[in-house]
Amino acid sequence: MASPILRTLDPRGVATITFNRPEVNNAYDGEFIAGALGAMDALGKEPSLRVVVLCGAGRHFQAGADLKWIRSLAARSAGDNLAASRDTAMVVRRLNELPVPTVALVQGACFGGGTGIVAACDVVIAADNAQFAIAETRWGLMGGIIVPQLADAIGVRQVRRYAQTGERFDAHEARRIGLAHEVVPLAELDAAGARVVDHLLQNAPEGNAQTKAAALECAWGKMSDDTFARLVAQHAAKRQSAEAAEGLASFVEKRPAAWYRASA
Repeated sequence: MASPILRTLDPRGVATITFNRPEVNNAYDGEFIAGALGAMDALGKEPSLRVVVLCGAGRHFQAGADLKWIRSLAARSAGDNLAASRDTAMVVRRLNELPVPTVALVQGACFGGGTGIVAACDVVIAADNAQFAIAETRWGLMGGIIVPQLADAIGVRQVRRYAQTGERFDAHEARRIGLAHEVVPLAELDAAGARVVDHLLQNAPEGNAQTKAAALECAWGKMSDDTFARLVAQHAAKRQSAEAAEGLASFVEKRPAAWYRASA
């Protein structure tokens, strides 16, 4: 069975983390989360590390949570749910605070947790076919564990719209609101990423690390441990709520959720 997370490190110190569940649009589950944390553990021990690039195998970058996994997790203990939410939140928190520049190359779907991942990166380049959504509440869930990073990337005003409507928006809107820095044709995505990486490598590693740390001192995503724990607990509890049960059932049964009343 292929690993859900692949990593490489080239002689320049440029690491590439590839999300490798293309058969489910790189949706995350427990193994994916563990693999992402393991990749960051391993890269953290590499003294030559200069830049981390994130990309998705196949047609899509990262389509958020695997809702079949979420549904099975909701049936387990409260402790299991708390641990899963903590690990999920830790992926985004650790990515946000990596002491080296991070670059996300986004194609296709970037939904839910995927938007949290890109919001936690320093540079985001989107292909012109990229689609974004913060749609947790569509399924009776809530994305509180990624709201701090999203607030840093797109501002509270845009979070209040897109995290409550759940609507999809394209790469150009993502650039307009600040989630993406640049939009390029799909065929040019890798080349655009390589150009940014070269810019980053021309700059002093310690200088970049100190600059990033200084920026994070003023960021929503640089939250206290108490705030982190509260968001994790809220995220886990919501997964086991009646709303989540109905929302996830509507997903499986391919029907509108009970709370939806269409206009006449």
